[in-house]
Amino acid sequence: MNTINWGIIGCGDVTEVKSGPAFNKVEHSRLVAVMRRNTEKAKDYAERHKVSLWYDNADDLLNNEAINAIYIATPPSSHLEYALKALKLNKNVYLEKPMALNANEAKQICQVLKSSNAKLTVAHYRRQLPMFLKVKQLIDDGEIGEIRCADIQLLQPLKTDMITVTEDNWRANKSISGGGYFHDLAPHQLDLIYYFLGDYKEAHGFAINQSKTYDADDVVNGIIELKNGIQCRGLWAFNVNNSSNKDELKIFGSLGEIKLSIFGNQIEITKNGTTELLNFKQIENIQHPMIEATVNYFLGKQDNPCSAHEGLRVMEIIDTFSS
Repeated sequence: MNTINWGIIGCGDVTEVKSGPAFNKVEHSRLVAVMRRNTEKAKDYAERHKVSLWYDNADDLLNNEAINAIYIATPPSSHLEYALKALKLNKNVYLEKPMALNANEAKQICQVLKSSNAKLTVAHYRRQLPMFLKVKQLIDDGEIGEIRCADIQLLQPLKTDMITVTEDNWRANKSISGGGYFHDLAPHQLDLIYYFLGDYKEAHGFAINQSKTYDADDVVNGIIELKNGIQCRGLWAFNVNNSSNKDELKIFGSLGEIKLSIFGNQIEITKNGTTELLNFKQIENIQHPMIEATVNYFLGKQDNPCSAHEGLRVMEIIDTFSS
């Protein structure tokens, strides 16, 4: 295999800029076909993005022998179905986050992966962005000493611009998303805790639908102990006043602290009463670095940038916090 020939299942909003164009920008990577159940939208996407093939049936795309990798960009409710089909056909998979509707489905994907000749990467793409690579480096280099604890706060009003607006607002539908805006946004923070600080040992959490605006919890909080003894807590609320907006991750060490916004572009490093600011440019196709790393993994040139096991661990914490 010298080139990764991609097929996208679910060429919706997330693929327009964030990911789709990157498949043709990465070396040894080519976007061959796209699929969407709406025939006209599938055709329109293919024409606008200069993709040669389009389908309105996922099985037709999966059975195209020229395609050796599948990007599953549908809502979580169909991740299990399409991932299992692709893996059983020995086609590599780049799977959008959250990995599945719940940890049980994620386990099924992991099990089938073991018997497949294919590879799978979960699209926790922030791992490969320069800002988060820098945070990882600062932690690993001991810039703020030994890590003691971490604190996550994501507070948003009922109508937040963090959520991509769709006609059916599927992210607020538990049967499609798994559990509301928490399931859409928390995977970013929880995966980064894993990536920065290590694997989880134990977790406890609570969730409630306070506002009754949609059929999903809008306040979730939890605590985590990592295997290395680091403590972490998180609070996600999607029903606060506009003035209470907050998107913040703080990591506390024996020598100082690191503060950053998961959806921002600045790191604050505080030591001995002095704060240093590091600013980063926004990447147009934000998944480009992760897709490049995934292509290199599929070609055997590097390790997996985010394994199915890691995706499962994040799903287990999500279930613990929100069940």
